[in-house]
Amino acid sequence: MSWRRMKVVGASLATVLMMAGCAGQGAPSSPTPEHPVKVVGPFELHSLDPSTAGGFFTRLQVAETLVDADTQGNLQPGLSTRWDASADGLSWRFTLRPDALFHDGTAVTADAVASALQAARAKGGTPLSTAPVTTITADGGTVRVDLAKKFAPLAAVLAHTGTQILAPSSYGPGNAVTKVVGSGPYRIERLEQPANIELTAFEEWQGRKPAISKVQYQAAGRAESRTLMAESGQADVTFGIDPTSLQRLERASNVTIEDVTLPRTILLKINSGHEILGDVRVRRALSMALDRESMATAVLRDPEMAATQLFPPSLPAWHQHSVTPLTHDPSGARGLLAQAGWHPGDDGTLERNGKKFAVSLRTFPDRPELPILATAIQAKLKGLGIALDVKVGNSSEIPAGHQDGSLELGLYARNYALVPDPLVTLADDFGADGADYGAMGWNNAILTSTLNTMASGSDPGGQPDGRRKVTEILQSELPVIPVAWYRQSAVVSKRVEGLSLDPLERSWRLTDLTWAK
Repeated sequence: MSWRRMKVVGASLATVLMMAGCAGQGAPSSPTPEHPVKVVGPFELHSLDPSTAGGFFTRLQVAETLVDADTQGNLQPGLSTRWDASADGLSWRFTLRPDALFHDGTAVTADAVASALQAARAKGGTPLSTAPVTTITADGGTVRVDLAKKFAPLAAVLAHTGTQILAPSSYGPGNAVTKVVGSGPYRIERLEQPANIELTAFEEWQGRKPAISKVQYQAAGRAESRTLMAESGQADVTFGIDPTSLQRLERASNVTIEDVTLPRTILLKINSGHEILGDVRVRRALSMALDRESMATAVLRDPEMAATQLFPPSLPAWHQHSVTPLTHDPSGARGLLAQAGWHPGDDGTLERNGKKFAVSLRTFPDRPELPILATAIQAKLKGLGIALDVKVGNSSEIPAGHQDGSLELGLYARNYALVPDPLVTLADDFGADGADYGAMGWNNAILTSTLNTMASGSDPGGQPDGRRKVTEILQSELPVIPVAWYRQSAVVSKRVEGLSLDPLERSWRLTDLTWAK
């Protein structure tokens, strides 16, 4: 689950300024291990349920999943030390880490894990709810998952944050999550929704103990507030700083900047069933109209984030160096539009058979760069004679427009590593029926067959060829048009050492932090 279900919390800039005035009082120059590391981010927490809270509690290392993943998306042990599939691929067993405990002191048993997964499976819209699972049961010290058909990415699905394993005491009537009792290195000491969480190290944690035993998370909705808190020493680690402020903070003497390219791409979703946009020549012309490098430079302050294909370099198994990159080619775009029958009218707007080339684009301000990019796209298309009406509304309007067929173009960001194996997200986005944040009015039988073959695991040696074929088809047909990739940054106080960012955004790796000597 991504962060899109979390809404930004408002913060009073005057309050932050007042706090900054006494920053030195709360930020000792030589903190002790018991002094809390202060983490500030832009998102508030409205739900405790892993299916709607996104990766909040895995990022804070409170809860674990059965399966983990490294920075390259390779699966690693989590609560499960190993997993095995039967010869026919229809039954999987996950062996649990021995003697693991929940934060309430109860044992992490196969029964508890199976119950948590059954609760997760019942929540719609998660990868586990759509996987071909028939039953999840406890079998001694293992958890058994039975399938209706072979599904090779099952272990990756069980690394999705929606499958966090919580203690039985976390659930109330109807399996509603009433509190978060996990098994990770930190436990919740105090939680005040929506903006404040205090953590302390879990003494019974079996792994390496955190060097800093306490964590405070605070949500601050205003970008300028977060910048001021990072600059003044009110925060030790700050996420969600806008590119302009980052440039200023790079010159500050008391902080450093850490960054990493994410497996997230800003996309232009196309209604390929539309009378105008259904023509692949038109979709290619729209792509050629985009000056991605200039937009990435002006808006993201990072020309390297110009998306030349769907998958960024942070997904090395899927990023294809052999594919022909998407480029800015206004002349080529005009030629394709002319081939499709579009020619300038008296006012310069393209026309065909008396109908003007006029379409609308929906986007939303949750990610502040999206409306700015939408305006840049509008200007580029106007230069070709295309009238683009930009509508900035709620993020829910894009899936709603997909469902009722009214969407023409949509601009949003898509994370392809919500499940560590992007295959799961791709199979949903580009399946026969499309998806809210995937294809609309478009299907390619070869691509669908390729994704299904890869998901079945029937030809493990053919996975690289399958990934290349998928990329080539999407690059040619453009049911979605890549615009920009993403780089996540964190501003880190020089009081703190050891922060490294996870490109999959599964964890903030707070257990690696130490106070500077």
